[in-house]
Amino acid sequence: MRGERESQVTMLTVVQPDHRIRADHPIRRIKALADAELRRLSPVLGGLYAAVGRPSSPPERLLKACLLIALSSVRSERQFCEQLDYDLLYRWFLDMKLDEPSFDASTCAKNKQRLLAAEVARHFFEGVVRQAKGPGLLSAAHFTVDGTLIEAWASLTSVRPREEPRRRPPDDPGNPTVNVHGEKRTNAAQASTTDPAAQLARKGDGKEAKRCFSAHVVTENRAGLCVDVRVADANPASERTAAVAMAAPAPAAGLSAGDRRCRQGVGHNDLHRPRAPARDHAARRAADHRASGREDRRAYDATHGLRGEPARPQARGRDPWRWMKTVGGLRQTRYRGIARTGLWAYLVASAYDLLRLARRRPTPA
Repeated sequence: MRGERESQVTMLTVVQPDHRIRADHPIRRIKALADAELRRLSPVLGGLYAAVGRPSSPPERLLKACLLIALSSVRSERQFCEQLDYDLLYRWFLDMKLDEPSFDASTCAKNKQRLLAAEVARHFFEGVVRQAKGPGLLSAAHFTVDGTLIEAWASLTSVRPREEPRRRPPDDPGNPTVNVHGEKRTNAAQASTTDPAAQLARKGDGKEAKRCFSAHVVTENRAGLCVDVRVADANPASERTAAVAMAAPAPAAGLSAGDRRCRQGVGHNDLHRPRAPARDHAARRAADHRASGREDRRAYDATHGLRGEPARPQARGRDPWRWMKTVGGLRQTRYRGIARTGLWAYLVASAYDLLRLARRRPTPA
């Protein structure tokens, strides 16, 4: 039987946003885990604001908005604030009323400085990792250190010599005409006027050079959880330096893995504590692979006989970057500077861990 269209719209309806969210939706478990950690951080967040004055947007709401941006692959904070007006799932996740006006995108930008000063994003990420340690989801047997490049929000046309004399304004300030034919560009001689912290880097031989930051992650190989993440400048030694610094406090007493670039110039003892002898599963370059550039897979064969350990530790170490750069939007940063990019990396890594924890833990600790 054909249904009829109601011409009279209901004048009054009583409904809760919680009733419109599917009962088995994974966002329910993610919200419970995030709320549990935000309650623990409430004293830290309370110290960022004055006791008197006009009430501002709750910082818990802003942090959860960043998680939604990463989980839903929203392009920008401005686009998220626009969708917040009509998306019931977003309003339910942020504990907002249906008739409550959404906050402006400038609210997120102005509160970033408070979050940076108190390192709230790092504390939130570390709290999520502690939630995984409680039920024993983190293993102390195997971890992987891996790095990548994050494209900076700076084009090559914004690069100028560091000691360039003052000259007249460009013909088109938004899209100036720049002639770089025959000019050799180096980090020592030139810098970007948009983001001076971004440096020229390339992912490999034969690849194009871009203005980038380097990012590094420590992954626990059994559950695939990210246990540490850092953002630094894109100099050639940053990945080796970060590998040593991040591997020292990592909760691993046995095996480590890393790619060829990570292992250049790093000794075996640099990645392991003296009291915890370990075997190294980092990939090595084979003598007959000089032309092809392929990595020697014989380094992985030793893991086949180890119980409870993955046969491809390096592949597991790349899992966080696959999600964080495609879904989480970390392929190119939307902020300027290492500090703000690092803050966003902590939040995207937190969203990645929460998503994996929600599949293994129905309720928070």
